[in-house]
Amino acid sequence: MIAIRWAVASLSILMSLTAFAEGDAAAGQQKAATCAACHGIDGNSTVANWPKLAGQHPDYLARQTTLIRDGARPVPEMQALVASLDEQDIEDLSAYFSQQAPKPAAADESLVAAGEALYRGGNAEEGIPACIACHGPAGEGIPLAGYPKLSGQHATYTANMLKKFRAGDTWGEDDSPSQVMVGVARYLTDDEIEAVASYVEGLHPAGE
Repeated sequence: MIAIRWAVASLSILMSLTAFAEGDAAAGQQKAATCAACHGIDGNSTVANWPKLAGQHPDYLARQTTLIRDGARPVPEMQALVASLDEQDIEDLSAYFSQQAPKPAAADESLVAAGEALYRGGNAEEGIPACIACHGPAGEGIPLAGYPKLSGQHATYTANMLKKFRAGDTWGEDDSPSQVMVGVARYLTDDEIEAVASYVEGLHPAGE
């Protein structure tokens, strides 16, 4: 029932998300040099604190970049870099990174069982929904609902984000996805966060 409730909640926010036009990936490649230091020239970050962008949904990338540019999502390291981007720049960069092939990663084998149990089944006793409800069985996300692809993402980055959500961080009152994640992460323990973040890093969609 928890998974169903949160799946329904994800569908209810569709109309609140901004629709972004399709960008030009070739133009985005030319603009990506400033992103490379942290995210890699192909979006495969080699630093675990910075997210991989390769293969991420373009609308999600565009929305997050816009939120950071406009100050709704505080990321001090990126603020100056994206401050001058216009809508077309953001759409082009998002198109480019979304079309790059993500490099697979591996989970910590000692954490797989616990991470999989939480990802697929949640924790009913604590009211924690299964991650699979919004991010899919292979971590591919739900683009139209604004839920990102998680598969292969650095465990360190995912864990850091979950801890921020647990602490109540959102990206504004009008950003439904981050509001939902605050509710999801509220009762997660440090051990649960470590396990599910590691499990997510090892997820690979079919064919990858």
